[in-house]
Amino acid sequence: MRGQILIVAASTVLTACGLERGGNRSEATADRPQRHIALEGQPNFRDVGGYQARDGRTIKWGEIYRTGELSGLTDTDVARLDSLGLRTVVNFLVPKEIEKHGADRLPEAVREIRRPITGELAEELSLQAGEAIRTGDFSALPPDLNPEFHRLLLDDGREEYAALLRELMDPANRPLVYHCSHGVHRTGTATAILLSALGVPWEAVREDYLLSNKYRREEVEAQLGRIRQVLSRDRGIPPGQVDMTNVEAFYVLEGHYIDGTLEKAIEEYGSMEDYITDGLAITAGELAQLRAELLE
Repeated sequence: MRGQILIVAASTVLTACGLERGGNRSEATADRPQRHIALEGQPNFRDVGGYQARDGRTIKWGEIYRTGELSGLTDTDVARLDSLGLRTVVNFLVPKEIEKHGADRLPEAVREIRRPITGELAEELSLQAGEAIRTGDFSALPPDLNPEFHRLLLDDGREEYAALLRELMDPANRPLVYHCSHGVHRTGTATAILLSALGVPWEAVREDYLLSNKYRREEVEAQLGRIRQVLSRDRGIPPGQVDMTNVEAFYVLEGHYIDGTLEKAIEEYGSMEDYITDGLAITAGELAQLRAELLE
């Protein structure tokens, strides 16, 4: 792990992460679509298009989306997804999560593919995170666990991430959206792999990862406030004396969290490219097909 993680107030961290700079580059312009898709029941639904690969081509807009869970969508949201022409949803949640929060709400014509990431450690961490959110007790989720989670997912989600890339190769499956619970860890790792497969520099991978802070800002601030009040009540101390270090580290992303993905790939395979070809068994022909389909 790199150095000591310094956590300050959530609003300060959101600014310090450079999100306003990165976020502004991602907003719609006269000649570029809008990255963020505003939904009432899911704040973190966004287009993966527009990032430039090293060969000068860019990812097509309106083909790939990433998000958090879609069980809380309103009827208006479902109609919005329908207007996107969405064809496929790839769901990384495990059955216990779906049972707890409900199935995705989707337009009738959309095909759902459930690809639960069920590696023992990653699944355990996902369930621990859900329990921590419910109770406010994040003692089992120290800050250093965030990049470690992304490292674990390279192995635990290997089959699911390979399947996602292959689904994206077929135009009949697109537009396609993939998701986990909040669109952060499992979805963030999937996006890092996908962008790397398309030849996007790691700096842009980090930028995309940190956009979750921007789009989840209101949700995160509400959750932090709720958890602070719960811990204050349970521990019998004033809200201002509650140690929120672990909580803020979980909710407010930092770039070195997703760097755990790259570091693990380099350690075990030599590079992200080698992880994709050797770890995911994506052939050179499949990689060329993926790029031909998704880059312009």
